[in-house]
Amino acid sequence: MPRTILRAAVLAGALALTVLGAGGADAATGPAGTPTTADTAAIGQLTGGRATLDRLASTRFPGAHPAVAAAAAADPKTQVAVYEPTAAFVTGASDVPAALAYVAVPARTGDGSAATVWAERQGPAWTVVNVASGDYEQKYAAAAAGGYLLHEPQVNAWYAVRGDAVTVLDGSVTGVAAGTKLALADYRAALHQRYADKLPGSAYDRDGAGGGYGGRERAVPATAPDTVPVLPFAAGGVLVLLAGAAVVPRLGRR
Repeated sequence: MPRTILRAAVLAGALALTVLGAGGADAATGPAGTPTTADTAAIGQLTGGRATLDRLASTRFPGAHPAVAAAAAADPKTQVAVYEPTAAFVTGASDVPAALAYVAVPARTGDGSAATVWAERQGPAWTVVNVASGDYEQKYAAAAAGGYLLHEPQVNAWYAVRGDAVTVLDGSVTGVAAGTKLALADYRAALHQRYADKLPGSAYDRDGAGGGYGGRERAVPATAPDTVPVLPFAAGGVLVLLAGAAVVPRLGRR
């Protein structure tokens, strides 16, 4: 299915390293929503179950060059927790840097293409919300070297967070080179500069420029550096994501 792209808004400027007056993010604080042992078991059952395998078997990514056809499969033992910044962290209302967005499980479609199943916690249960192309989460998690994996979907940037240190794994359109290390407070300052005027209740929100505030639209990467989707933050936590079952191909460099 074609991916949904939110109306784009160009984000100006490169990464700014001005420390917020609110302070906060100097002391290491872990992310919210870290999966428990029970969560891991539930995700394993879900992603290794017949419904997920049937979905993988029927998944075709537009423009993909399939590998040798094989039985669709998932690897429930390999689970990667993906976190995203919260609106409260951006504004300085909370020192918790991120909340769980989804858990990624590497998989293979029926035509042999590499894929990733996204499991999202919805109330007390876990649900497969997406099948995406590639195994990027697994690769980035390996590069995180013990830190937790943080994704900034508005600019499709990936980071490893360990204590107070944020390491850029892929800066994407931010223009920040992979391997760059930032203090957590500096990273928050950069987020504040990029998004503080685009949060719920802002003029940007009221004008509808972000596309879909209050809705549940899937976060997808930009197709080109000059078309950067600015995705909505949930008022109390993680970025808003689609609850539906669309297949979202991930195109371009990740």
